[in-house]
Amino acid sequence: QVRLVESGGGLVQAGGSLRLSCAASVRTFSTHAMGWFRQTPGKEREFIAAIDWSGSGKYYSDSVKGRFTISRNRTGTTVNLEMNSLKPEDTAVYYCNTDTREFSWGQGTQVTVSS
Repeated sequence: QVRLVESGGGLVQAGGSLRLSCAASVRTFSTHAMGWFRQTPGKEREFIAAIDWSGSGKYYSDSVKGRFTISRNRTGTTVNLEMNSLKPEDTAVYYCNTDTREFSWGQGTQVTVSS
């Protein structure tokens, strides 16, 4: 069973940046399209970014397009999310998974953006 571990969250002021990382317990990112999702209390988990297995195709939700960048390392063990120009509405718990949400969810990492 694949275990996903997200890290890199924290408290940042509006306009600031954070870099999130997602590590898998097995080398899986090189064979799966991976995505980042986020969730706030009372709302469904939403898709925000995805990267295909080759790393060449990247997709973003309108809410983060132009501010966030998804990437993966060449060994297929880490997927990152560079977040710039953060807004208070980006406050959420961030998770990674395959783009089809195939694996069990990890604990996520909390991102809090203060105004």
